[in-house]
Amino acid sequence: MAIPADEVLRKTMTPAERAESERRAERMAARYLTLQQLRKARDLTQVQLARILHKDQVSISQLEKRSDMLLSTLRSYVEAMGGRLDLVVQFEGREPVVLSGLGDEEAGSPASAQDQPAPASVL
Repeated sequence: MAIPADEVLRKTMTPAERAESERRAERMAARYLTLQQLRKARDLTQVQLARILHKDQVSISQLEKRSDMLLSTLRSYVEAMGGRLDLVVQFEGREPVVLSGLGDEEAGSPASAQDQPAPASVL
């Protein structure tokens, strides 16, 4: 006889562990839906996007399910749909700052980005 997953989880995890697991699953689902919905809003299939990125459909499916990825990977995904990825840092009481060079494959090494002075508005 099959045992329901909820029963197994109740027996093997504390309430705090179950709550954290639920929060993590919800965050992962929200990220998955965000990338998938973005692609669908552009009227693109995984197969079409895979062709643009010179990958296979399975790679696109896996990418859309990731909870963490390189900025360059996300930038390529967005640009393949005809968009542009901007990274914006926001501090309370300050104007937003758009970061550049992060995730750009052609921008050079991470050290070169660190050598750049920070805009005065951030300091």
